[in-house]
Amino acid sequence: MMTILDTIIAEKHQVVKELYDRKKELTFEEKSSIKRSLIARLEKNTNLSIIAEFKRASPSKGDINIHLDPEQQAKQYEQFGADAISVLTDTPFFKGTYQDLEAVRKAVNVPILCKDFIIDTIQIDFAKHYGADIILLIAAALDDDQLQKLYNYATEKELEVLLEVHNEDELQRALKTNAKLIGVNNRNLKTFEVTLDTTEQLAALIKENNRYLVSESGISSLEDVERVTASGAKAILVGETFMRATDLEQTLSEMKVSLKV
Repeated sequence: MMTILDTIIAEKHQVVKELYDRKKELTFEEKSSIKRSLIARLEKNTNLSIIAEFKRASPSKGDINIHLDPEQQAKQYEQFGADAISVLTDTPFFKGTYQDLEAVRKAVNVPILCKDFIIDTIQIDFAKHYGADIILLIAAALDDDQLQKLYNYATEKELEVLLEVHNEDELQRALKTNAKLIGVNNRNLKTFEVTLDTTEQLAALIKENNRYLVSESGISSLEDVERVTASGAKAILVGETFMRATDLEQTLSEMKVSLKV
């Protein structure tokens, strides 16, 4: 039986073909010599780091805030204390585009994560071209050879990698790479069920291996934040809660809790 992830990856193969057809868009010119590092921020931050996500829609939630302007939202994210901004570039399922990524890059100076289901190096080329500092690799969508190849390619392009896992088997595979940023997705990408138990179960192994734990999905309240922070999260990735917020400044700023040493 096909899972949601299987469906997304099947569609992504067609998207990759289209990107190769659009390869002429890539100039490979160095647009900026500025190094924007999320890892550097995590090394020095005494408060929880926030990756605020621009996310128009999702397969599980449908339309979230479809008409929100990426430039204006990104400026607010930065103004209210976000340490990095995640931008969905998947169109079929999340209604994002590389143009959203480009708009955010022009608007802010914090590191930007290109959030997509990456299965080919061409997607990394497009992410870098349109302004990403970090790319996402999802262990559940890749075998070990693909994971290592894409990780190496991204780092050669001077991009940081957020390597996403959902269970211990995926984490063990991720730890075979040198990825410093390990994202624990509290949403099972095969069933889309969400539980913060996932972060709590994997945190110790991530800490033992001296990697940074980024807790993703299902975080909407201060109670949620305190729970994942107590487990050892150094950063959280939050999308829907910020995209729907009526008082974004308060919602974001109250999540920047102190990290207890």
